[in-house]
Amino acid sequence: MEATAVQASGRQVQVSGRDVTLEGFLAVPENAQGVVVFAHGSGSGRFSPRNNYVAGVLQEGGLATLLIDLLEESEADDRDKVFDIDLLAERLRLATGWLHGEPSTRHLRVGYFGASTGAAAALQAAALEGAEIGAVVSRGGRPDLAMPYLPRVQAPVLLIVGGNDLPVIPLNEQAYAALETTKELVIIPGATHLFEEPGKLEEVACLARDWFQRYLVPME
Repeated sequence: MEATAVQASGRQVQVSGRDVTLEGFLAVPENAQGVVVFAHGSGSGRFSPRNNYVAGVLQEGGLATLLIDLLEESEADDRDKVFDIDLLAERLRLATGWLHGEPSTRHLRVGYFGASTGAAAALQAAALEGAEIGAVVSRGGRPDLAMPYLPRVQAPVLLIVGGNDLPVIPLNEQAYAALETTKELVIIPGATHLFEEPGKLEEVACLARDWFQRYLVPME
């Protein structure tokens, strides 16, 4: 990955629920305009270099970020749980509730940034949370895995796909058609699934930043 100039910061936090404790990093810039929870995909977690890069760009743009492992360490190698969208979405909602109770973020509107299977979890959680979620961004995601929930999503949704990620493009097009909210599908020319090509991850980060800045505003 080329994009290393911006790195995320944050303090270590724990989000606890019924029989689960999730590890995360929370960063809250001064005068933050919203808070974005990262839903990592396919077994990735809070140390993901790509998501940390994107989080750094969001922080520079005045957005708080929560990079959180949706699975405990003992669960991370369980492929059934890695692809359990219901479980991941429920854990994401747990993190959302925690942010509502955290003094530094409880006044901020929540958005979701999802990658790969995490995008499906983000959209399913957004559908279940309703108006509580202000915006969703998917990077190289599988939003089709949340297809039954897509018509219920109220938050504005940005789907970002690499132009060379050929298997995933039609899946995003199907999901885009199913969404009934404010939506946009951006296909980045020359990018593959992980956006490893020079300049491509920067494009993703800037698109995400702009989307969240547009739709995440302080709650009245």
